[in-house]
Amino acid sequence: MINDKKLKIAYVLDDGLDVPNGVQQYILSVGEWMQGHGHEVHYIVGETKRRDIKNIHSMSRNIKIKFNGNIGTMPLPVKKVRLRKLLKEENFDILHIQMPYSPFFAHKLIKLAPLETSVVGTFHIAPNNNIVSIANFGLGLWLRSSLNKFDKFLSVSPAAQSFAKKTFKIDSEVSPNVIDYELFNSANKYSDYDDGKLNILFLGRLVPRKGCLQLLKAVNKIKDLDSSFRLIVCGSGPLQNQLNDYVKLNNLSEIVEFKGFVAEKDKLRYYKSADIAVFPSSGGESFGIVLIEAMSSGNTAILAGNNSGYRAVLHDKPDILFDPKNVDELADKLRNMIVNEKYRKAVADWGNTYVKNFDINKVGNELLDIYESSLHKS
Repeated sequence: MINDKKLKIAYVLDDGLDVPNGVQQYILSVGEWMQGHGHEVHYIVGETKRRDIKNIHSMSRNIKIKFNGNIGTMPLPVKKVRLRKLLKEENFDILHIQMPYSPFFAHKLIKLAPLETSVVGTFHIAPNNNIVSIANFGLGLWLRSSLNKFDKFLSVSPAAQSFAKKTFKIDSEVSPNVIDYELFNSANKYSDYDDGKLNILFLGRLVPRKGCLQLLKAVNKIKDLDSSFRLIVCGSGPLQNQLNDYVKLNNLSEIVEFKGFVAEKDKLRYYKSADIAVFPSSGGESFGIVLIEAMSSGNTAILAGNNSGYRAVLHDKPDILFDPKNVDELADKLRNMIVNEKYRKAVADWGNTYVKNFDINKVGNELLDIYESSLHKS
């Protein structure tokens, strides 16, 4: 760090904090770390019902939208008087904006921010289709007057960095998503899954692009393996009934367990209980927080869809990537990892070492340096 100044930092997010996703996890993890190092942290969000987090400012009413293959929320217009009052009362040193952002909320907030407040942005998305790219190009033009107030642009991955350049015409540095390595690594396994069977884990929303159906089809191709294994599916979503029907139709009920949505504290234990974690997402991933969560458990080997976000994280280990639309390839990769214990352990050991690059203690200090260097000296 450049000096010992204690900062007042606001993390700004159009969405809320009620439903966890990669962006929410990012700001909560970073915010908690900053708070633990003596800085005052606030969360300025569109709308949230959570009251268990200190210094939350819920500024709007949000409506649900479908964007980039996800279901999220977007804030309705926020009155400038509310934003101006908040900025005057709190006098933030740093506004850390999660990008892209809404013209009806964060755009106004940035434009109203006093000159002494520094503005840092982190770009979080990669496109799921060309429509998303075109829409963001137009959004970038709309937001140009607030983009001019930024002191620093970051992206969570090279995929997000490329998208930011293509659509918003901004240059950014890569500052990755974060993980509390010790929290995940020290989790306890579920005793029910310590019974000699090999545990394969899927954790994610049950929507088409996350690829759970592809994984079930791959499992169906290898269900007659001599090795004893189970597939644990953690997540909820609109495909639940279709996935249930597929399992019943193909006699996979003895292999596949659906656990539904799992809380954060339980997620730690599912990762720790898994021998293999599979993430067959076909696209729309700018990074893939689930990858580093799984690797942080210390004993879990991963397989991941070869989309741009996952590929950017796993570029040093191309053998664990697969075409998410090719069920045969996934089945072959999964079969090899099940039967080849030595290879499986080598992948898990590699991940456990590599993932320390994303530990919050490393990335947090780097972010602090960025904040300090962007401060406006008065």
